[in-house]
Amino acid sequence: MRPPHDFFRYVAATPESDGWGAVVTGGGRFTALPRKAYPPTGHPLDHNFTWESGRVLGAFQVVYLAEGRGEFESRATGCVDVEAGSAMLLFPGTWHRYRPIADTGWVEEWVEIGGPLLDGMLRRRTFSQDEPVISVSRRLDLEARIGSIHGLITTHSAGDAPELAAHALGLLALLHASRHGVGPPRTVVSAVAQAKRAMEEAGNSPVSMPKLAQSLGVAYSHFRREFRVRTGISPRQYLLRIRMQRAQRLLGASDESLKQIADRLGFSSAYHLSSAFKAEFGMAPSHWRRRKLER
Repeated sequence: MRPPHDFFRYVAATPESDGWGAVVTGGGRFTALPRKAYPPTGHPLDHNFTWESGRVLGAFQVVYLAEGRGEFESRATGCVDVEAGSAMLLFPGTWHRYRPIADTGWVEEWVEIGGPLLDGMLRRRTFSQDEPVISVSRRLDLEARIGSIHGLITTHSAGDAPELAAHALGLLALLHASRHGVGPPRTVVSAVAQAKRAMEEAGNSPVSMPKLAQSLGVAYSHFRREFRVRTGISPRQYLLRIRMQRAQRLLGASDESLKQIADRLGFSSAYHLSSAFKAEFGMAPSHWRRRKLER
């Protein structure tokens, strides 16, 4: 349940919370009234800031504007306008500052997130310091996520770590979906799902990805980009993974030679199958089969 009033709370990470991959280390809500002093005081020294000096945090924060408007500034963006429905991403080690327009004020809600999954996203530039302000396309969903996080940290117990991690990742997923507007057209999303089924049903026949996208009525460049977003790999890598899984099953359940399996799966030679198998699973097919039979 969302706390009814302004608040902030910082939560220490624990070994249990670290084990879930995403850790919520703080959160809060603040109503900046028109023509009143900003920012609020009382935060730890490493989180306090003034407009004149700005701030560099050691953590990643999402600051969402539920109401009002104002301005945000970082080295990468310069000064940009922000309004209700915007989320400001504050990156660790990056100078920034923000404030409401004096005549309007604003309502801000924020969450501080850490953990190895977030660290990986930042390394891969899933979120870019060049685009720290995101216009949120699913505001009600994002506000519900933040509200759930706030409710948990105000009554924090060690057992909340899994639920906090799930809400934090859900929040990041919503922000990621909003980065390019309201998200991809449903036709592209549907095409990805249909393509996955087609590849799984194709057996061992070669599949031309551009022709597959064309048959589904979408541009190949859009299809390939959305496929990678939704699966983490390219369409060709997805198909290769299917073939490698079939190779595993044949190696473990039959006495066919590697050449026979290569022919069955549409590889040009046993050598090419062996190279692809080793790249996927880290060992040669003969080694994998031997280990399987020894069990």
